[in-house]
Amino acid sequence: MTLYADRQSRLTISDLLTMKQTGEKISCLTAYDASFTALLEQCGIEVILVGDSLGMVIQGHDNTLPVSVETMTYHCRCVSKARQRALLIGDLPFASYASVGQALQNAAQLIQDGGVDMVKLEGNKTDIIAHLTSNGIPVCGHLGLLPQSVNLLGGYKVQGRDPKQAARLLQDAHEIAAAGASLLILECIPAELAGKISRAINIPVIGIGAGIECDGQVLVIYDLLNINSGHRPRFCKNFLEGSHSIQDAILAYHNAVKQRTFPGAEHSY
Repeated sequence: MTLYADRQSRLTISDLLTMKQTGEKISCLTAYDASFTALLEQCGIEVILVGDSLGMVIQGHDNTLPVSVETMTYHCRCVSKARQRALLIGDLPFASYASVGQALQNAAQLIQDGGVDMVKLEGNKTDIIAHLTSNGIPVCGHLGLLPQSVNLLGGYKVQGRDPKQAARLLQDAHEIAAAGASLLILECIPAELAGKISRAINIPVIGIGAGIECDGQVLVIYDLLNINSGHRPRFCKNFLEGSHSIQDAILAYHNAVKQRTFPGAEHSY
């Protein structure tokens, strides 16, 4: 039984922390519009991420780099109008948090105009995280594969496989939590390392391609529904297969996360 299944009020950071502490898995999906948001709410999804992945799945770009703050604000606003209970996170897009001042201005825009509860940024940006949180803005960190750094990484590759890189990711996670972040997303890292990080820090860890031991899971909604014209990452599963509707597929994902049947070994590294 889930802790907050019947509660009508919005979930908070404290609720997610309680879920981590009690061992209840957190379900998270992306959304970019009101219609999908309403479906996610009906299925009990606990965290909704308006990701800059919209640059690829909505706008048709090869990566997330062209996405602007204005575009993110627009889609966050669309989602926030249909959001009822889930905690809502919005991505700070590429080059929108190069300084503490720029980060504060753009994060404030996503909260004030976009209606999000929290902003997400990539990498070990402890100075930015500390500045935002000291100004009342909750932050979700992001480590592992960083889509906004795809040119530096040389493509979409699993991170943390060698011992030195794994140790760096663990240290980064500690520093991000200490800087005041409330959540951390781990993307495309070995499951064993993700489990180690999840146990080592005191904030909830949401995985995508990071194994079953994270405190929760996130997928891009289009990957869940197998709406993908290009390469489908290993960590994705087509939940629409065998389902009678999109809503049934979303509910199947939510239940699989809560019951610890997703991700399986075949979806992990």
